[in-house]
Amino acid sequence: MTVAPHRRSAVVDLGSNSVRLVVFDGISRNPIPIFNEKSVLRLGRGLNATGRLNEEGVGMAMEVMDRFHAIARGMEADPFEILATAAVRDATNGPEFVAALRARMPGVPIRILSGEEEADYSATGVLCGLPEAEGLVADIGGGSLELIRLSGGQKMDACTLRLGVIRLNDRSGGDLQKARSIADADIAQVGWLDAMRGRPLYLVGGAFRALARLQIARTNYPLNIVHLYTLGEDDAREMTDWIAGSSRRALERLPGAPRKRLEDVPFAATVLRRLMRRVQPSSLVFCVDGLREGWYMRRVAASVGGIDPQEAVAQEMCSRLGRSVTLPDRLMHWTAPLFPDEAQIDRRLRRAACLMSDIGSYDHPEYRAEQTYLRVLRMQGVGFDHPARAFVALTLAIRYEAELGQDFLHPSRQLLTDAQFRRAVVLGLALRLAYTVCGGTEELLDGTGIEITDQELALHLTAGRTAVRGESVRRRLDRLGGMLSLPARIVEGGAA
Repeated sequence: MTVAPHRRSAVVDLGSNSVRLVVFDGISRNPIPIFNEKSVLRLGRGLNATGRLNEEGVGMAMEVMDRFHAIARGMEADPFEILATAAVRDATNGPEFVAALRARMPGVPIRILSGEEEADYSATGVLCGLPEAEGLVADIGGGSLELIRLSGGQKMDACTLRLGVIRLNDRSGGDLQKARSIADADIAQVGWLDAMRGRPLYLVGGAFRALARLQIARTNYPLNIVHLYTLGEDDAREMTDWIAGSSRRALERLPGAPRKRLEDVPFAATVLRRLMRRVQPSSLVFCVDGLREGWYMRRVAASVGGIDPQEAVAQEMCSRLGRSVTLPDRLMHWTAPLFPDEAQIDRRLRRAACLMSDIGSYDHPEYRAEQTYLRVLRMQGVGFDHPARAFVALTLAIRYEAELGQDFLHPSRQLLTDAQFRRAVVLGLALRLAYTVCGGTEELLDGTGIEITDQELALHLTAGRTAVRGESVRRRLDRLGGMLSLPARIVEGGAA
């Protein structure tokens, strides 16, 4: 929910492998990046042997940082900060490098994060999209691996290991067998990991994201979005074996392969496999939000941190693209009789669907269903995992009269269980009926209601609302009844 839409903030993540500038727009529970650029510097290459930042990378960094400084200032970003991580804090020439940056960018805060601070920001980034996350966060960079235990939405333990992909490559001499032994030895030193067995493992960092991109391409997964992409333990184990055992040429042939990361992915896969061996996670959840989003939520958007991220996205889309910000509450009440035993997670999704149920109102009617479906499926929304996207997208496509056999609905068929798919269709048909009854106006929805029994589905119309009945209402009521395997009728008079 944007409070100050014209304010901008910017952060530079100066890592061991790459440097990235992100400019955020406004103060929002759903961080909105309006500029995002990365440059691969590999500052940490050779650090394990020399103790110094890579000289070639240092020279490139000066040029890149001049560009980032100009962009951030040109976009009037305030605050604008630079966060340096493992390579800079560990290198003997790190202070000299930072002093040179300060001379080129006077007045710009440059912070060398400790491992604890880096872990804090990464954990906050994960909590940005998953405020109730319970489990282990693993944030891999070029120089280090941060491990953070989350419980009750709070960071409980954290540590930093020298298992970043560049450093592990250096420490092992490029030998994956040695890398496995090194990773096992380092991970074994973290005693509190025993308490993480059987919990979700949240993966942050570019090298882990590269693993997800390769797996998405390899399996023809229906949604090319890494954020909250989830794998079960068996699939994750098979993925790490496949990546570690594949040649670079084989990986390059995959569509959208992250070519600049292919040197790193065998080591990322090795670290992940050894970590999985220790904690035996229930699932793997890839998170795009990490250090940069954690900085944003703490430094810029702390005032909205308590808002449900899913609710914030749905509310924002309702106010920006819909015709009414108050009708969705009526629709929640109106559709409730169809779902008497819904779990809390299902109620949240129904509310999101009701909030976004009118976002296609200004689209061309011939493309409204498909456009709305794709808009929701591919939206920038940190609080929606892939099944949630597929559920709300399907619901709204049905609300806009999509037919179940249409090809564009294929992702929902793959991402939802049969029960979830049916529920989305029922809710979509109910919303279609509600909008037909009221034409998008609260006044006409008042005095109407639906009721479901073992024998029938009834649409109740009070005496003052009988004028809304008609062939289109009758037809859509019958369609909803058919999906519920119930006869349907209109009941006139009495209380709705």
